[in-house]
Parts: sequence; C-alpha cells; structure tokens
Amino acid sequence: MLCRLSLVSQRINQMNPSRIADQNIRLDPLSGLAPLLRVRPELQYVCRFGSQWASPHAPEPDAWAPFHIVTDGNCVLHLPDLPRSVALEAGDIAVLPRGSAHVMHGPSTAPDDRGPFGIQGRSNGTILVKSNTDIEPGAGLICGRLRFDHAGENLVLSALPEVIVIKGTVGRDAANIRQIIAFLSEELGAARAGASAIAADMASGLLIMVVRAHLESERASDGLLSLLGHPQAGRVVAAMLEEPERQWSLDELATLANASRASLVRIFRKTAQVPPLAFLSEMRLELARRKLRASNRPLAGIAAEVGFQSESAFSKAFHHRYGMRPGEARTASARAG
Repeated sequence: MLCRLSLVSQRINQMNPSRIADQNIRLDPLSGLAPLLRVRPELQYVCRFGSQWASPHAPEPDAWAPFHIVTDGNCVLHLPDLPRSVALEAGDIAVLPRGSAHVMHGPSTAPDDRGPFGIQGRSNGTILVKSNTDIEPGAGLICGRLRFDHAGENLVLSALPEVIVIKGTVGRDAANIRQIIAFLSEELGAARAGASAIAADMASGLLIMVVRAHLESERASDGLLSLLGHPQAGRVVAAMLEEPERQWSLDELATLANASRASLVRIFRKTAQVPPLAFLSEMRLELARRKLRASNRPLAGIAAEVGFQSESAFSKAFHHRYGMRPGEARTASARAG
C-alpha cells in the first residue's frame, strides 16, 4: 500500500497546478504525505497471555515508534509519565509516535506488577511468540515498532500525539482494519514462507490508515494536523511539505486546493490562525531548525532546501523568528545534546 501511495505522490509531482486543475484531479493529502512518512516496520513478537500479565517497555530511541495490534481479548496500555491508561480490545491499534515508555498489561493486573507471570518465548519459524497460557488467551497481540526515516526533521511526526489509538469497532476504516488484523494474525501464526515480508508490508499500510483516522478525528487539534485533515488545505500543506524549496505563489496554492485565493486564506485563518504564505514561512523556519539539529550540512545548503534564495535572507528570517542566528542555534543544540 505504501508503495502505491508513493507512486501516486510521484505522479502528482510531475504535474503543475494548471494541469491538475484542467484534469479535475483531486489531490489526496495523505498520499502526498506518504513519502514524508517513510517507515520501515519491524514485527517483533506475537503475544498470547492469560488473565494475569504485565509487559513493561522502555523508551525507544529517536525515530522508533512502538505499536501494538490487539488480535484477541482485551488489555490496557499504561503511560506512566503522564500518567494515563487506555483500555484496548480486539481490533484496536495503538501507536506511540514518540517512542514513550509504557506498560501493556491485563485488565486485572496492576501496571507496576512485575510478576512472575511465567511468560516464555519461542520462535515459530517466522516470529517470536511470547505466552504464559496453553488455553484460549485473555489477550492476543502483534507487537513491533516503526522506524521513521529523518525523524528529527519530520514535522508531521513531531505533531502527532504521544499515543494514537484507533478503535477497531468504530469509524469508516473499522471493517478494513479488522480484516487486515485477522490476515496479519493468520500469516504470522501459520509461519508460511514469506509471512514476515507480507506482514511487514501490511503493517506499513496499517500505519497510513492509523494516521488517516487520526487526521479525520476531532483529536487532531494541532494546527498542522488540523490543516492536513481539511479536504482542501490538506492538499496544500502536503505539497508545501513535499517541496518546501519551491517558490509557491498564492495562486498556485489556491489551484491545488481547487479554491479561490480568498477562500483558501479564510480556511487557513480559521484552521491555523495565519494565511497560507505566512504558514509556509513558519513551516520553512521550523523545518530549517530541525535540519540544523539533525545534521552538519552547510547553512547555505539548508537555506536552499527550505526555500530561501540566499543564506543571508535565511539568517535574517531565522534571527527574527528565534532570536539567534542559525549557526548559534546549531551550536546551542550541540551543547544541549
């Protein structure tokens, strides 16, 4: 699915706004974001637990986002640093975009209970199976993590909340999500040739569905996420994120949104409290700030990558926004790191 979305995005890049308008093509903002959410899933284990169990998870390194897919029964995800607990049932998916420490546990087990629970692991030839029961499990899960490329520079990833939970019983994607989870569980359980590759590709598709469901929900209250969730503004922001170096005009952006200039300005002001080109400027500076933290690339190169026509113009805008020059920001970041 991710490959298919990337192909759509490549096709979009080959078109100019006037051709898009002429052909009446509706740009899909999430397809445009697929290349920016480059992810490599790692399926770690399948769990089958009885009534009493708890499994603590340490914080993940940068760029790794753990996920849990509930295939059977029910369980609880606990975030000790908030603190917050989320009840999960069969068909639910939980993703932790920031790699936060958490505990998965049974409904009648305290999150700080360390057992012993008699959990043992064995390989079925495809994946590690962890279990403490020989009968019908009280909870079945598929657990893994997602590796995001260029996570430190990814504005979409940083805008996502600490945990995203998509319920498998509600929403437009509920039936499809349940079917994919059932197929994932079957593939990993049968351990047939190629099961790992098939399951990994399906996990990538599930991620896109999870992000889409979150963008469509009322919980997506962040300015960037709210714009991405808007049917017209989302196409504009996806294009900005994919080509920040392009010298976008308001006319081009309005054409992408299939809206008038005035309508697009009203949408952005209502959703993000700033007009489109002001949002683009702010986005460029924030992206540059992240690139300064994440790399040692020359300042002139970073300036060009985010749409500034000269290093001096970049330095002036950066100083006006953050109160320091780009080089000073890089030094401060290195010291803090």
